Amino acid sequence: MNASAVDKPVVAVFSSQSPTGPSGGERWPGLDSLDELAVVRHASTAEELTEALREADVLLVTDFRTPVVQQAWPHARRLKWVHATSAGVDKLLFPELIESDVPVTNARGIFDRPIAEYVLGFILVYAKDVLGTVALQREHTWQHRDTERIEGKRVLVVGAGSIGRQIGRLCGAAGMAVTALARHPRTDDPDFEKVHASEDLHQLLPEADYVVIAAPLTDETRGLFDAATLERFKPTARLINIGRGEIVQTEPLVEALNAGRLAGAALDVFEQEPLPEDHPLWTLPNVIVSPHMAGDVHGWRAALSDQFLKLLKHWKATGELTNLVNKERGYAG
Repeated sequence: MNASAVDKPVVAVFSSQSPTGPSGGERWPGLDSLDELAVVRHASTAEELTEALREADVLLVTDFRTPVVQQAWPHARRLKWVHATSAGVDKLLFPELIESDVPVTNARGIFDRPIAEYVLGFILVYAKDVLGTVALQREHTWQHRDTERIEGKRVLVVGAGSIGRQIGRLCGAAGMAVTALARHPRTDDPDFEKVHASEDLHQLLPEADYVVIAAPLTDETRGLFDAATLERFKPTARLINIGRGEIVQTEPLVEALNAGRLAGAALDVFEQEPLPEDHPLWTLPNVIVSPHMAGDVHGWRAALSDQFLKLLKHWKATGELTNLVNKERGYAG
């Protein structure tokens, strides 16, 4: 992989929200210095991106939930690199991009710690019955209850990538026993008691107090948590999904929660987003619904920009890319 021969490669920046920034005002935070490194072409529509890609060496995608990139792709005549400002890239990996020689990089590392904190927060909400406390407070009801400890509870992290690792470290530091599932099992992992093979999921579920989905969406994980898988949970267990909504089949999940086969579910991602206003998940008392925001802390856009600028500088200097995504598998690493 060689960087552009010109001193300033052409970088197309795609955001469907605005060509100037996420709020229609200033540019995407932290990208001001991009003009010093590259010739920048901003695009927010299919027409604008089509024009920008005709001469672009690099494509920076800040919005990958629309089909616009795929629509404009035939006009990417000299593209050498696509960077996604996200950890998951399943929405971006359309067939033409997968089959091309153009490498893809992602935002690996930016969201790891914030998402891990989010997961630990969910665990504490359940263990300390925060939902019950808030409900009783609204009713002006003074009702003493005992709560759970998290120390010694078993956490099963489905997905041992960089986000899963941070979850393992944080939960382990809180005294929880953390194991993980991955493509390749191992016993000497520094962040987990043990990493099991993916096919061991059904065997491990009955032992888990908390099951955390941190896996990417792939052909293997799509619909993985179906009715048969949810039957393997113990009734006191809670499910936390900060991975991808399509990994959990929603209808069987609602049935399991209503039947008491699962004690709770904290969900940041869903099969359909936004979650419809009349969906039963909104009103189930043991469910936490958050709008795909687990990794979005103050300053996250600027952090993504800083990461891209560092990658671009390294690429220009060496012709090498880091944070490469395996396009066939659908994730980095």
